[in-house]
Amino acid sequence: MPQRRPRLLYLAFYFPPSRASGVYRARATANRLTEEGWDVTVFAAPLPFLYETVGSVDEKLSETVDPRISVVRPKLNRYTWQTELRDFSRFRRTFPHLAHSMYEWGQRHVFPERYVSWARASVIRALRMHARRRFDVVLATGNPFASFGAAWAFHRLTRTPYIIDYRDSWTLDLFSEEPAFDEGHPAWTWERRIIKSAAATVFVNDALRTWHAGRYPDQAERMLVVPNGWDADTLPATVKPPPVARSREKTAPRFSYLGTLTGKQPIEPMLEAFGQAREHPDMAGAELGLHGYLGFFKGSGRGLNRRLAEAFADAEGDGQGPTSWLRYHGPVSKIEVAEVYRTSDVLVFLAGGARYVTSGKIFEYMAAGRPIVSVHAPGSAAEEVLRGYPLWFNPGGLDPADIAASLIEAAKTAAGLDDRQVAEARAYAERYERNVSLEPLVRRLAELATARGHAPAGDGRATE
Repeated sequence: MPQRRPRLLYLAFYFPPSRASGVYRARATANRLTEEGWDVTVFAAPLPFLYETVGSVDEKLSETVDPRISVVRPKLNRYTWQTELRDFSRFRRTFPHLAHSMYEWGQRHVFPERYVSWARASVIRALRMHARRRFDVVLATGNPFASFGAAWAFHRLTRTPYIIDYRDSWTLDLFSEEPAFDEGHPAWTWERRIIKSAAATVFVNDALRTWHAGRYPDQAERMLVVPNGWDADTLPATVKPPPVARSREKTAPRFSYLGTLTGKQPIEPMLEAFGQAREHPDMAGAELGLHGYLGFFKGSGRGLNRRLAEAFADAEGDGQGPTSWLRYHGPVSKIEVAEVYRTSDVLVFLAGGARYVTSGKIFEYMAAGRPIVSVHAPGSAAEEVLRGYPLWFNPGGLDPADIAASLIEAAKTAAGLDDRQVAEARAYAERYERNVSLEPLVRRLAELATARGHAPAGDGRATE
């Protein structure tokens, strides 16, 4: 009799059609495990939350999810997101102070995150499904970190092993590099409890693993690094030199930034540096195209700095202002990013944070086989990844003059690139293709499933 497929419960709040920053890792993980022979059930955010509350969706991304994956969307109490009286429950309208006191009590004594109602609903739904057909392993990814709490609670009730995947940090502020909560905050208690019981704890870079290992040394041996990566299904198998190198006539270089724009990024130095660089003969007529959303959620783009807003207005005006070289092209679906890279000569890696922030986009940038100019604080975790990339231009900091020099050198290099150089750049990026990056996580999940008597078949065709 054929062995049944191992069954995975994947707690991934942000899953297609969400376009949140961690959704690509979740999508790729679920697809890969399904291909490996797992029966994957994903618990994700309810659609009204994605469409109505945060307004953050990429509908085309849903088309790239393996149809064999079951997606369940437990309920979420949108208490803290509700601003209109007509959206309030009858109880909240009648007893607003009591409703608020109850919510605050839950944050202090139940779980310190506003997604806790989704976690509670997830555990209840999972228990019902588990009673009919048992899950073998649970994988939870955060944020939100209520998914970790749900994995822990389900483990306590069923003894099902779980792995937690930190796409982000819960108790460490990645930008200030200081603890995110005061000592004594319930988040610390919950994190300690969850990591202690986890079969493995996963981080996206070694800096984050080291910080958490120092905080929880008794669990350090069960911590591993699974870096982000680029997705082969959204990028071409081979890459040609940039347009400026293929043109028979001298053309102006086209620089591109592709990714979500936020107020955490060093936008001011980038704009100032590009203006300076354009004074060089090799940068005559150069343009900087910005591709992506303004902020992760509906309305969050209003938090971008005033200089960028003014620059956008100027670029969309008569085209004669000091930043007429700036073009904002709007959002780009994940399945359309290849065209942006194909038509770009140089990529600008604009990132906030430093040693704890890698940014998933850098892997895709390298796979595009284009010169990359770093615009971020020195010591960024991305530097570990970029160090071996042959077309990396690092100004070493955020001084506009140094960034301008790197932009100029990158433009010169782009103009002279040939097929061999581009192939070498892509070859370096191959080590970060998503399936390669995910291997340690896939292996650990398989070990847990095998220990419970249900090893993955490896070809996705195992039967029930």
